[in-house]
Amino acid sequence: MSKKTVPYPVLDEIDEPVRQFNELDASLTYSYANYLNWLFPERVELIAGRIFKMSPAPSSFHQLITGKIYRRLGNFLEKQLCKVFISPFDVRFPKKSKADKSIFTVLQPDIFVLCDRNKIDARGCVGAPDLIVEVLSPGNTKMELLYKYRVYEEFGVKEYWVVSQSNQNILIYTLNDIGKFQPSKIFTLSEKITSSVLPGFELALDDVFEDM
Repeated sequence: MSKKTVPYPVLDEIDEPVRQFNELDASLTYSYANYLNWLFPERVELIAGRIFKMSPAPSSFHQLITGKIYRRLGNFLEKQLCKVFISPFDVRFPKKSKADKSIFTVLQPDIFVLCDRNKIDARGCVGAPDLIVEVLSPGNTKMELLYKYRVYEEFGVKEYWVVSQSNQNILIYTLNDIGKFQPSKIFTLSEKITSSVLPGFELALDDVFEDM
């Protein structure tokens, strides 16, 4: 990959397994092939080859909200073609080649729905899911709203839900005909959301945030 598209030197060699996070060099651009060689306990994501360390274990409210949305999607999709997955689960975003050394973006969405079974392999998902749900935490708001937004739009995620636990609301971005996200109104308590990706699905926000 040229320096025009990757702002950091690319690490071509796959060295010995990396066992400590602090052994990584932030000045380098890493690929999924490098990522597979990391054996330290910290969870990280890659965006255009840059390392983003994920927040520590999510809060109890984050997990409750994520679990409720996941269960409702799972119940709706029972015996349907589309399936729902929950983090930790690697989603690789290849630009051209699906070779490990050619993939520079690897994310772990909180929840995603995939309707193309051919995108699933033994190591996760390769290619854009149809729907992604991210539940914001205090430490990752900028990550979700800026960096991940750009990735999901660029690679053609059809629908992207941003769930705010602090404000108890949900904002939905839907991909339009020219490949750009269009935001919905902000849905709040007492309202229900629907999905253009999953006709017939409804989610009541009162149910999602009842434990807050």
